Amino acid sequence: MAAGSTIDALGQFELHPVLGSLGEALRFSQSPLFMLIAVVLVLAFLFIGMRPASVVPGRLQAAAEIGYDFIHDLAIGTMGEEGTAFFPFVFALFFFILAGNYLGLLPFSFTYTSHIAVTLALAVTVFLISILASLRFQGLGFFKHFMPAGAPVWLSPLLVPIEILSFLSRPVSLSIRLFANMVAGHVLLEVFAGFTIMLAGLGFFGHILAVAPIAINIALTALELLVGVLQAYVFAILTCIYLREAVAH
Repeated sequence: MAAGSTIDALGQFELHPVLGSLGEALRFSQSPLFMLIAVVLVLAFLFIGMRPASVVPGRLQAAAEIGYDFIHDLAIGTMGEEGTAFFPFVFALFFFILAGNYLGLLPFSFTYTSHIAVTLALAVTVFLISILASLRFQGLGFFKHFMPAGAPVWLSPLLVPIEILSFLSRPVSLSIRLFANMVAGHVLLEVFAGFTIMLAGLGFFGHILAVAPIAINIALTALELLVGVLQAYVFAILTCIYLREAVAH
């Protein structure tokens, strides 16, 4: 928010206890609170949407079926039949991120996907599951991937560390991509909202000039709606790609 003549664009990401004295005692911030809200909303959407089980679906049932089919096709299309085992994980991951991205656009809400601790935890979970899947489907042959096929053996001291670093960078890039996009979008929204308040305090001409940042914020909100679903999709499809490498031998 704008404070006097300054704009605190990063204040919206600060964590503080919620739920009064109980939150203080439990160190329960708005981040886990909105995670719980997101989980409840997604489960309610799926339960209420699929409850009618109509042959000719209504709008909510159609939306739930489209979401289910979209992620199912993504998992099976990327991983093959082995994707069936990982579909629930990818489905939950996609909607958890999507709900977090969209909840943050509501007034007085919080975007938990704008915290690197959250996105890194999700990325590390994907990373560990992909390693376990690799060991399950490939056994010790998994470690052969760190030495490119056909490369001279004498280059192994150089190539193996490079391949290991490239592999270990996956959770870093996966988490930073989501975190950075969410932070950048919300900072821009806060900055232009602050400009609107500052210009409005300049009188008649200020009110006229304030129209420009309002229009920009409307466009940014539309862009954030697109970025929210795109980032959830990118996270999900990269997860599928990593798992495909794990199960494809």
